[in-house]
Amino acid sequence: MTVGSLQLAALSRGYAAGEFTPADVVAEVYRRIRARGDDGVWITLRPIEEVLAAEIPRGPLYGVPFAVKDNIDVAGLPTTAACPGFAYVPDATAPLVERLLAAGALLIGKTNLDQFATGLSGTRSPYGACESPLVPGLISGGSSSGSAVAVSAGLVSFAIGTDTAGSGRVPAAMTGVVGLKPSRGLVSTTGVVPACASLDCASVFALSVPDAAAVTGVMAGSGLPAEGPGVRLRVGVPDFFGDEGARAGFADAVAGLAALGHEIVAVGLAPFLAAGRLLYEGPWLAERLAGIGDFVAKHPAEIHPVTRDVLAGGWDVTGVEVFRGLRRLAELTEETAATWAEIDVLAVPSVPTTFTLAEMAADPIRHNSTLGYYTTFANLLDLAAVAVPAGMTATGRPHGITLLGPSGSDALLAGLARAFHQAAGGMTGATRQPLEGTAPEVLLAVVGAHRTGQPLHPQLAALGARCHEVTATARAYRLYDLGDRPGMMRVPDGESIEVELHHLAPEALGRLLVQIPAPLGLGTVELLDGRLVHGFLCESYAAADAKDITEFGSWPDYLLRIRPAP
Repeated sequence: MTVGSLQLAALSRGYAAGEFTPADVVAEVYRRIRARGDDGVWITLRPIEEVLAAEIPRGPLYGVPFAVKDNIDVAGLPTTAACPGFAYVPDATAPLVERLLAAGALLIGKTNLDQFATGLSGTRSPYGACESPLVPGLISGGSSSGSAVAVSAGLVSFAIGTDTAGSGRVPAAMTGVVGLKPSRGLVSTTGVVPACASLDCASVFALSVPDAAAVTGVMAGSGLPAEGPGVRLRVGVPDFFGDEGARAGFADAVAGLAALGHEIVAVGLAPFLAAGRLLYEGPWLAERLAGIGDFVAKHPAEIHPVTRDVLAGGWDVTGVEVFRGLRRLAELTEETAATWAEIDVLAVPSVPTTFTLAEMAADPIRHNSTLGYYTTFANLLDLAAVAVPAGMTATGRPHGITLLGPSGSDALLAGLARAFHQAAGGMTGATRQPLEGTAPEVLLAVVGAHRTGQPLHPQLAALGARCHEVTATARAYRLYDLGDRPGMMRVPDGESIEVELHHLAPEALGRLLVQIPAPLGLGTVELLDGRLVHGFLCESYAAADAKDITEFGSWPDYLLRIRPAP
């Protein structure tokens, strides 16, 4: 069967059904890359033979092709930050990439960017400017330009970018994909060339919110649910700034949020925008030079002219100005607290307008500032954000919204973003492929033989289930050895048991139920964080002759320590 969509659910389903193999997917990825020709997406493309030769762990991202922005270290591959003279070959791989590889993802290569991640246009690179796959001649946005285009064009399932001023959100808007920027610190930035080290975040580009959330969860080392919020939210909406096509598109998006049942609250953005201006008008320019200043001073000819002009202001920042800037940011953060007391989520246009390559070249700094109108304040104010595509305007340009919330609101934002994306038509970049998982899905807690790597996991995978996270139950269960599988029972004197959570469609849950032999069945399982999900449970009579293995905490640990493989 031909490999079609590279969305995670489509790949998982195809692998489980034996329709194709990871080698087939890799071959198709490289065919698509060749077909696009010299599109400015890649700085380093791994040889296909190297990708095919890699051992693939059987993790939640098994056989999923991805790319990383070329300011993120991968051992043995050059890191250029889009500056050839700066290039080095690291000995170590950034932890976020290590986790993706350990989860089974397949690294295809490293992508283009605005030099030193300074810019929002995708045009400041000696490796060429990137163009949006949606509209010929339109900028891709930056600085994570190649990563966004690779996803929009269907070359990879997801791509990793970085985000300091909006580099994970502006390109998402310009290419019609999802851009998830997690809370600061949720994902390690070790092994990332710093732009502003105190503000930098790794970001994810994907065709769907569940895919972006799943990848973020792997990088963070903990799950990030993308379920609907389940409650009526207060969504803050500011006065609009931008072109008329984007104005109409944003009005439609706000109406869509209201149609989902949420309360729309008018808010002012003045303190948010004032905070955003500090990024390029305050002392944070000096922080950019703290990371690369020595190289810039010694090799000025290696720096892109626009990047050099932007960075120049950082040399004159004094210590007094640094502390004034920090104090001013603290004041503005306090001012925004009043807004957050009235709303749960802030919804803004991802970009106020769009520009062609020619328009950007004519006035690069002013147009860049316009692109960042709704984005530059997020990391300074420690906000999480998800950029979601909402289609094309009447003038034929892409538009979308960004949902923002306080640090730690990542799961809430992902749930709302998923619901909005589905309701807004489910745009998937330039792939024109249907959005996977548009029907509501359920979470299933898997205890034993159906877990990843266990004998009955293929049965679950064949139903389209996707492993979302590893977590634990409430302290209310006991685990028993029933021979070839465990049984978990709710009891008054229970403990916490490790489980995997899998997404699957409701009808698939019904098909699974008829395959489960007694004394096992499906019921409601309470998780340690209070969530209630479907899960495997056992009838109480089975415990009479079964060994209590609760002390081991999980079925895999019990097998490893007590029943090792021969």
